[in-house]
Amino acid sequence: MKTLKQARVGDTVKVVKLHGEGAVKRRIMDMGLTKGAEVHIRKVAPLGDPIEVTVRGYELSIRKSDAEMIETE
Repeated sequence: MKTLKQARVGDTVKVVKLHGEGAVKRRIMDMGLTKGAEVHIRKVAPLGDPIEVTVRGYELSIRKSDAEMIETE
């Protein structure tokens, strides 16, 4: 299983599954990170948190802890 956290800068990955429960999963889905969405990794902060991505035509910063819940291919 590969997660969004493991993707490298410049990679474009596809969301396969969201792990997590309740409000956390709902917040991730509300940001546009749903099954089948393509995500381009733009930048990673110097200490690795947050990760800046482009999804559905807009830029989004996501925490490492949330990125670990997003399974990709």
